[in-house]
Amino acid sequence: MDVRLKFLGGAQSVTGSKYLLEIDNYKCMVDCGLFQGLKKLRLRNWDNLPIDISTIDSILLTHAHLDHSGYIPRLVKDGFTGPIYCTESTASLLEILWLDSAKLQKEEAEFAKRKGYSKHKNPEALYTEKDVISSLDLIKAIPFEKEITLTQNINIIFYPAGHILGAASIQMQVIGDRQNKVLLFSGDLGRQSDPIMFPPSTFQSADIVLLESTYGNRKNIPLDTINELADQINTTIKQGVVLIPAFTIGRTQNLLFMLKQLIDRKLIPKIPVYIDSPMAISVTTLYEKFEKEHKLGNKEVFNCPQFHYIREHDHSAALKEIQNNAIIISASGMVTGGRILNHLFHRIGNKDDLLLFVGYQAEGTRGRRMLDGEEEIKIFGELKKIRCKTHKITGLSAHADQTELINWYRHLKSHPKYTFIIHGEKDASETLSKLISPEYPQNIIVPKYLESFDLFNHI
Repeated sequence: MDVRLKFLGGAQSVTGSKYLLEIDNYKCMVDCGLFQGLKKLRLRNWDNLPIDISTIDSILLTHAHLDHSGYIPRLVKDGFTGPIYCTESTASLLEILWLDSAKLQKEEAEFAKRKGYSKHKNPEALYTEKDVISSLDLIKAIPFEKEITLTQNINIIFYPAGHILGAASIQMQVIGDRQNKVLLFSGDLGRQSDPIMFPPSTFQSADIVLLESTYGNRKNIPLDTINELADQINTTIKQGVVLIPAFTIGRTQNLLFMLKQLIDRKLIPKIPVYIDSPMAISVTTLYEKFEKEHKLGNKEVFNCPQFHYIREHDHSAALKEIQNNAIIISASGMVTGGRILNHLFHRIGNKDDLLLFVGYQAEGTRGRRMLDGEEEIKIFGELKKIRCKTHKITGLSAHADQTELINWYRHLKSHPKYTFIIHGEKDASETLSKLISPEYPQNIIVPKYLESFDLFNHI
């Protein structure tokens, strides 16, 4: 039995995770994400995959974030018809995320056509709502820690990875003629001390490991994060508005949890908090449905008199009239699309407003460029001067940091044959590769985009 691995994304970048696994004639994709951030990466979304889509037998998803799942509707549009395996809560999230992604792409294509800033005469969306519905029909929702048989030689189990609802590490057993092999896909790992999610599962053995490295070169020590958040709010709200770009899954809910604590402890005034993201609102309700997956249980921490959930577009547009004493939370977390762009368009020139970043900003995104000190940024095809204040709080990440990644890996009692360091920018991946196992450096690989490896021959 031959086992081969090809990296179609998520290699020396924190985006577009796609890993093609070939076990004899069986082909499965582990994750199938959109490229985001740098334009040269985003353009890959429009390229044909360098494989025959009709030969892919299945897709295994670690979690719902679009950089891991968002390319699937395009794959289905191009002809994929196989099963998509994921956890039950991931399945619920996908319906929300994919429909929103299709809607945003349609709106962006229409806006680009109307404003004439696309190089294409008739710009189109990458996929449509119809493609999303077809994709949802292919999902096979699997409980955590239940063994699933893909073929007579391949079994998989999803284990909790922390990070967000439904996030999983995937353990795969390949049954050979002479011996069995275990492949372990970490997925995005959560933090040990996340206020909402449980710590990620650990493993004692694996022959092949694919380990994420988002924060492979950073230690995110939560030094008094809640007081830093309070200070940033208190120094802004009398004169301006705090605008927070936040990911709809995980980060928004963590923020609401912390803001309620701050209000209850009277560390910030009882000012209105507007959650202007229909998708984030829908996601928040899933925390009640899947209460066993997180530490909150059935506590109603998201019900607070100061929290105002905005669904209607007219109500969202009206928020631009607010001049002070308010917090607006909106998506997307990297300021790449969504309603946050409307708010930033109107507030970027106001020196009294604060744009408060609370999550990872990938290379090439508006958020990253603003934090790197750019003086103007393009929004809706118009160049805007950055006059608002900006600040980043680092202790709120839902990703395991460098120390936590190393500790997770070192639970393995025997050294894997190969460990691939993935889903991290080049410096992060290379830094982590040198740290996780200095005694076996030849077995630690930072793969390149489209690179392939023979893992086992005739097992």
